[in-house]
Amino acid sequence: MQGKHLYEYAVIRVVPRVEREEFINVGLIMFSKRSKFLKARYIINEEKLRLFSTELDMESLRDNLAAFDRICSGAKDGGLIASFEMIERFRWLVAVRSTSVQTSASRMGFTDNLDLTFERLFHELVE
Repeated sequence: MQGKHLYEYAVIRVVPRVEREEFINVGLIMFSKRSKFLKARYIINEEKLRLFSTELDMESLRDNLAAFDRICSGAKDGGLIASFEMIERFRWLVAVRSTSVQTSASRMGFTDNLDLTFERLFHELVE
């Protein structure tokens, strides 16, 4: 039987050279409208990222990924986007981009426990 929470998620990716379309998964963003759930988490494994690309600006990467936290939480320092409704914030964060921080296509599922599902997906897709 399907869980009671409909959710969407996308993987947060680092794409050092957009023209090569190569990426490393570094995070996850998950959203459930009915449950008013919007969460993102990322990890910056500098050693792994430097093996992938020596051209990455780690400070800039940290700043770009931190924007996910500010926007998800609706923080005042998150800019205009952080003031939007939760669904609009999620849609903005997972919109297609040609930058060094991108997200995968959004996928959907059902779950009985959003937090446990978030942890499972993060472990399977990012760690």
